[in-house]
Amino acid sequence: MDSDDDFMSDVSSAEDFLDTQGSEDESLGEDFSDLDTGFSDDKDLLKQKRKPYEVKFKVLAPPDIEYEQLVQVNEVSAILGLPPESAAILLRFARWKKEKLIEGYMENEDKTLEDAGLGKSAQGSAKTEVIPGFMCDICCDDGDNLESYAMRCGHRFCVNCYRHYLAQKIKEEGEAARIQCPGEKCHRIVDSKSLDLLVTEDLRERYRTLLTRTYVDDKDNLRWCPAPECVYAVDCAVKARDLRRIVPTVRCRCGHEFCFGCSLNDHQPTPCTLVKMWLQKCEDDSETANWISANTKECPKCQSTIEKNGGCNHMTCRKCKHEFCWMCMGLWSEHGTSWYNCNRYEEKSGSEARGAQAKSRASLERYLHYYNRYANHEQSAKLDKDLYLKTEKKMTSLQSASGMSWIEVQFLDTASQALQQCRQTLKWTYAFAFYLARNNLTEIFEDNQKDLEMAVESLSEMFEKPVAELAELKVVILDKTTYCNKRRVILLSDTAENLKNGEWSFNIDW
Repeated sequence: MDSDDDFMSDVSSAEDFLDTQGSEDESLGEDFSDLDTGFSDDKDLLKQKRKPYEVKFKVLAPPDIEYEQLVQVNEVSAILGLPPESAAILLRFARWKKEKLIEGYMENEDKTLEDAGLGKSAQGSAKTEVIPGFMCDICCDDGDNLESYAMRCGHRFCVNCYRHYLAQKIKEEGEAARIQCPGEKCHRIVDSKSLDLLVTEDLRERYRTLLTRTYVDDKDNLRWCPAPECVYAVDCAVKARDLRRIVPTVRCRCGHEFCFGCSLNDHQPTPCTLVKMWLQKCEDDSETANWISANTKECPKCQSTIEKNGGCNHMTCRKCKHEFCWMCMGLWSEHGTSWYNCNRYEEKSGSEARGAQAKSRASLERYLHYYNRYANHEQSAKLDKDLYLKTEKKMTSLQSASGMSWIEVQFLDTASQALQQCRQTLKWTYAFAFYLARNNLTEIFEDNQKDLEMAVESLSEMFEKPVAELAELKVVILDKTTYCNKRRVILLSDTAENLKNGEWSFNIDW
């Protein structure tokens, strides 16, 4: 994605969100000029017009999330005249819907406090005490110097039992926001002040982490980045009702791109609902999918078995030297002509698809057409990545042989990233096309799809050249990389505009 994706920006409403033409990543707060976000601070980038398929979002680190909670807790505390720890319990009970909470509190204070687990009683104190003659109801200890603690509900237990109870809740059960008093049938919530007083530092840290996770899980506009071990969350204003009109792809600070709507890897241009239907269909037809995703095919000229070991679809039979397309098995020399339509599925005429059996066969052939190309791009992306990993090891040799610096040979990395991104887009265009009803817009979509596919195959083929030739091809590879990126932008922009405006027609009800 472009560099302006690495800034954050707030979203005021769903309509503003849908009208947004890009994505930003800025620091938390209104004035972020002095904060280190890890990204470029060129403010001119913020003024660039966003692309139709991009959305506004911001990336939050754990301290940012804690700060957001603190701000809201202090606001509610000031408005309702309650201690911050009580305001925090109320907000968590209301799933951080501040306005709704305040309205409910003003209408019926006692009910809101009771439902939230606070209550009105004010017994107990914010300190441990040694009370003569006290016996703990949990361990039945009644020692002379037995420290005890009671919350506002007045249920008193020894400090050791309280600590053991809280440790079990936090460490073993992963609970934080709704830890109740250990008293029988008592629904009072243990507040942060009580917990800080009773538990060790490591448990306090675990408690804060769990509260942060609960906060993100409770907020509709927040999602955790699904990348392994990533600690960031993404704030985006997309609503569930908007997911038929937009595919909200966001980019975490860790570099992972995913759909904010469903948390799957980037699946533009296909909406989440169609992605779910497509994946379910592929799973239901798993035996067919396994058959067509086999890695070997026969040469159309000499019938020798050929294995695909690279991302490029330009195949050359080692036995007879016949050049053909891995996808459609057609002559490779014809892939550059204007009439070649490897990506299109040609519908059978009525006379060719009469009867239930013929229609069933035609339906299967249509599905196989799109799935075959979907699966091929998925496989090719993996092969392209493997090829780059092998090429990367030879980049040092390229430096020595050509006299180029390490920075100068990074064009291979640029090309590899473009191939990965374009393959991902092309893969999902076939799932999208499977559900499209044919019309003039479909023709334009398929033309854009074909242009991107041909550019990707050309770049992939150049990428597989021997390392010794790569230095001479640097300018050509960079030009082709730029062209691939531009064709991807054109395809996604056109698809996103039509999706947002409700222009697409689909052959299913969804």
